[in-house]
Amino acid sequence: MADTDVLILAIESSCDETAAAVVKNGTEVLSNVIASQIDLHTLYGGVVPELASRKHIEKINQVIEEALDEAGVTLDDITAVGVTYGPGLVGALLVGVAEAKAIAYAKRLPLVGVHHIEGHICANYIENPDLEPPFLCLVVSGGHTHLVRVLDYGTYEILGRARDDAAGEAFDKVARAIGLGYPGGPKIEKAALSGDPDAIPFPRAKISDNPYDFSFSGVKTAVLNYINGCSMKQEEIVPEDIAASFQKAVVDVLVDHTMQAAEEFEVPELAIAGGVAANGALREAMRNACEKRGIRLYHPSPVLCTDNAAMIGTAAYYEYLAGTRHGWDLNAIPNLKLGER
Repeated sequence: MADTDVLILAIESSCDETAAAVVKNGTEVLSNVIASQIDLHTLYGGVVPELASRKHIEKINQVIEEALDEAGVTLDDITAVGVTYGPGLVGALLVGVAEAKAIAYAKRLPLVGVHHIEGHICANYIENPDLEPPFLCLVVSGGHTHLVRVLDYGTYEILGRARDDAAGEAFDKVARAIGLGYPGGPKIEKAALSGDPDAIPFPRAKISDNPYDFSFSGVKTAVLNYINGCSMKQEEIVPEDIAASFQKAVVDVLVDHTMQAAEEFEVPELAIAGGVAANGALREAMRNACEKRGIRLYHPSPVLCTDNAAMIGTAAYYEYLAGTRHGWDLNAIPNLKLGER
């Protein structure tokens, strides 16, 4: 390694993935190890926070060791330790934060706390070296739906956010309602491929006092009411049509709000991020909308859309360069706002 290389050991444990990565100079991912808990939480139809925390404790040391081995480095080669400290499940976050603090203290390394949503935004830098701020980013995941102006590395302006259910949360709830199970996003997308997206006119919500805010609880409730109505009338329920129509309603809102912001702020570049950014229907609709307006669209590979530590390593690198350092009092903040320190 060159003396000027910055190697970040990154840790992510905000929900149900225990992840560690080694990232060199911000965008070169030397390793990206993810231990998923999907099989465990599928038994319960969603993430059980207490079980997630316990599983993180079981997995975190071996995931970090695997990340270091895969990268061909030791802790002596690491420049700084980056870790997600919010938002997320408080117990899950605490496992990663405690581990990061222990390593940083023992090896006398700088400690850099990272905002989870900032990590999702920074995932776009890994495979797109030509992407630089300023640009517009739509972050869509199980817990968050944010429309963000990325003004500079580490500097953000939130234009809109979900007032109730995040898009990914609505996907999970609707998938459960139509018998597809957990995790909902991939299962809704797969079912929608053989359904009619125009079969059921589900509503598209608009927020009167902020055109960039999102609300998905209404469309979720509309799906539940439709299912109950069909049951009462003894009408056939076609899960594929419900999935396709619901997915189209959500995608329409996401694309519409994003394009409205892109036009108002005259942005030439747009990125999408988060687990729902792996959805093929959303990517295609966003690509078509961007092509009509001459906007360049960026998105990470699917493995970098879902929770991972490589994105946290990239975010930590830019925070490290900006002089961000955290002390041993760094704590998990489950409702941490983007832009807070």
